[in-house]
Amino acid sequence: MEIKVKLNGKNVIGNVEADTVLLDWLREKGCLSVKRGCDTSNCGLCTVFMDNKPILSCSKLAVQADGHEIKTLEGLQEEALEFVGFIADQGADQCGFCNPGFVMNTIALLRENQDPTDDEIRAFLAGNLCRCSGYEGQLRGIRNFLDSRKACTDEKNSN
Repeated sequence: MEIKVKLNGKNVIGNVEADTVLLDWLREKGCLSVKRGCDTSNCGLCTVFMDNKPILSCSKLAVQADGHEIKTLEGLQEEALEFVGFIADQGADQCGFCNPGFVMNTIALLRENQDPTDDEIRAFLAGNLCRCSGYEGQLRGIRNFLDSRKACTDEKNSN
């Protein structure tokens, strides 16, 4: 079955079996940030954007992406670069396996809410599984990023 997808800004045509999971198709296309963690839609490692909304690619068939725009972390490097260092500074990237899912969901959160509370951050990232850090490092990294961004904005406004 042929599908046409706008993948990270490029039009891609592919042939897939009817039962091919979007996660597998994306990895075949070189999007290695999309990871398999649970195959039960519980860990967030396979998060991608479909039409700018976060979805779990392990729970979508590739044929369901036909005619849609899909963005993976590979297509959002510039947007992600802003805060990835803040997460690393907090030791929240111990093994790094969960980072792409956290980054994708943080991008989605910040697109929706530019100044979330800690509870709103926790709620938005609740579907991400991290076996190493206990989540507090990710929260501190996101909070430090938001505080830094606010300080820059305040400084610009005072000049």
